[in-house]
Amino acid sequence: MSEETGQDDLPATDEEWRSRLSDEEYRILREAGTESPFSGEYVDHKADGSYACAGCGAELFDAETKFDSGCGWPSFYDTDDDRIETQLDTSHGMRRTEVLCGNCGGHLGHVFDDGPEPTGKRYCINSVALEFDEE
Repeated sequence: MSEETGQDDLPATDEEWRSRLSDEEYRILREAGTESPFSGEYVDHKADGSYACAGCGAELFDAETKFDSGCGWPSFYDTDDDRIETQLDTSHGMRRTEVLCGNCGGHLGHVFDDGPEPTGKRYCINSVALEFDEE
């Protein structure tokens, strides 16, 4: 999906999401799954452009904010707060902050407070949850 989908165009049911997304996209975006570290398409990706939600096309991260964190997933130090939502994730016996698409609610990954300046944030995002729009 290269064009952002408005709220009215989003799937209303789980069945509609399953028909729109690949099995892996569904597992990550709708079931809060995680891809294996260093396996994603965008881990070492370096190009000018922006990263959008693979579920709805909403622009999420500018490529200028991407950095190599060494964690095995694409990492960004900033995003527009209106484009994402966060919530507490206590799965797997951990306390983390989950990152969700602000448009469709899809699970993107997690954010940590160990990133570079100027924000100190590391948005650790699954490649499967993203699509790249080259400038």
